[in-house]
Amino acid sequence: MIIGNRDFDVNKTHVMGILNVTPDSFSDGGRFVTMDTLLAHAEDMVKQGVDIIDVGGESTRPGYTMISSEEEISRVVPAIEAIKSRFDVPISVDTYKADVAEAAICAGAAMVNDIWGLMYDPKMASVVQRYDVTCVITHNKKKTEYSNVIIDAKNELEAMADNALRANIAKDKIILDVGLGFAKTTEHNLSIMKHLREFRELGYPVLLGASKKSFIGNSLDLPVDQRTEATLLTTAMACQAGCMFVRVHDVKENRRVIDMYDKIMEV
Repeated sequence: MIIGNRDFDVNKTHVMGILNVTPDSFSDGGRFVTMDTLLAHAEDMVKQGVDIIDVGGESTRPGYTMISSEEEISRVVPAIEAIKSRFDVPISVDTYKADVAEAAICAGAAMVNDIWGLMYDPKMASVVQRYDVTCVITHNKKKTEYSNVIIDAKNELEAMADNALRANIAKDKIILDVGLGFAKTTEHNLSIMKHLREFRELGYPVLLGASKKSFIGNSLDLPVDQRTEATLLTTAMACQAGCMFVRVHDVKENRRVIDMYDKIMEV
């Protein structure tokens, strides 16, 4: 799969590093809101082996406050332009708004990571199709209601992917995110982790975004800053399940888990 100037092997697990230029994200809110701090963090991630950097300008933690497209653009576009000019790494934009996505793509983003699976903004699919960029379609919905979370989530993700195909987005430009933390209880999230491999049956590469999320904290009674080890387990499980990407806060540690997994599988 081509993302930006890089050809990614869809059968290997790669590291997507999170760079939130927001004051209120659940794990790193406010840490990277100045140009110096965000560039220093981007440089650290590149040195630690990041494969793609996901830039977000609006927190999507539970109970988040929506901001205007103009404010979101003012956050993400300078960040993307600065990273693009200094580092040879593909950039993703974490947004569900079509005008933000378009501005980010024009600034250099090669992928749109949409937590509403191209379904929130009716113009989003056409932006992705027109610029021929990769998109991440995340499983999400308004209510936490399932007959069977695995079957329902798979069916709903497939419907979202079909919607993208109907918008003439090429199948090889689509990645599916199982949507941990979005319209799911702790038990739902744990069940999806247990059955992660089944989502590959949909015929698309899969992204896992488990890093430091509340289902880890709820399961182990741990605050956000003490969830790294458990996150590393989810990354190892993502490798075993054949996920293409893990979206993580701690690049170095997760990179080492993936590299060790690859060494074992090479024997």
